[in-house]
Amino acid sequence: MPARITPLITCLMLDTRNLWPGQKIDDAASDVLQLLDPEEQRKARGMLQIKDARMVVASALIKRYYISKTLGIPWKSILFGRRPDPVHGKPCYLPEDGSESPIEFNVSHQAGIVVLVGCERSEAELGVDIVCVNERDDYRIIDSEGLNGWVNMFEQFFSPEEVWDMSYNVDTFQLLDGVDITPDELGRHDRCCTRGRELTVDLKNGQQRTFNSDLLIDAKLRRFYTFYCHKEAYIKLTGEAMLADWLQELEFRNVRSPKPGTVARCSTHGRWGEKANDVEVWLHGRRVEDVKMEIQAFEEDFMISIAARPASKFEGEDMPTFQNISVEDIISVGTS
Repeated sequence: MPARITPLITCLMLDTRNLWPGQKIDDAASDVLQLLDPEEQRKARGMLQIKDARMVVASALIKRYYISKTLGIPWKSILFGRRPDPVHGKPCYLPEDGSESPIEFNVSHQAGIVVLVGCERSEAELGVDIVCVNERDDYRIIDSEGLNGWVNMFEQFFSPEEVWDMSYNVDTFQLLDGVDITPDELGRHDRCCTRGRELTVDLKNGQQRTFNSDLLIDAKLRRFYTFYCHKEAYIKLTGEAMLADWLQELEFRNVRSPKPGTVARCSTHGRWGEKANDVEVWLHGRRVEDVKMEIQAFEEDFMISIAARPASKFEGEDMPTFQNISVEDIISVGTS
């Protein structure tokens, strides 16, 4: 029987970017697929690209690994359902005796990275989301419509105030020579929404700097994904889909993009960037006090947001850093 693990919150990460090389998941991970149930296998095989199939397989594996390790139950006895909606709700563990699940967990994946957050408190709710700021070809639309035009494409997902904030506000960002540009130093250049412009600013030390607006747009794009990551994590905490009718009434204020880490090289030193946990959540014009939120940068391009409710159960506690697990770790549990 697997040994139990019992921290307050468990944060797990499985990196699939170098796993299961090939063109078809059946050929690349045939042995691992046998650890999944028929529906999980069908979903993985239905992915058009193997990179997406890898994340589907990894998501199924990491859920089973967490449940088996946390509750000390056999892998094959794990059953899943969804709540609060049996069709569109978030996945949950279903005990065989029909009782309420003693654990809460949530999973997210993007650009090859799969993450899970879980805890043993059945009365708690968790949501997690991971974003990658450069996976999509955002620049194609930005160069055509401007950053503000690109943000406007998501106006049904964000409030008007959030749309304005993402279009025209920016966090402190760094130039190529390492000099930081603060919002005060940027001044009305914060209204710039196009790439390829030369911008000149007066620094607080009396010097001037001229730089390409591509750096500003990249900083705004990172800020957009910070908003997006927070909102997705909150929605997933509630178990409602992206079509929830209150999305525009859910606002995030005092948003700050965490400073990035570094890419993985010879070691993992520096891969984790800054944590930010001072965001404010507002819903229907009132501040939400019972949800704790935190976002952390991973490598140069990833950010992970965690939402936890009720906040009182996690008061004064930083979310733990994500623990990297290997496929070998998972297989050892799945076959024990």
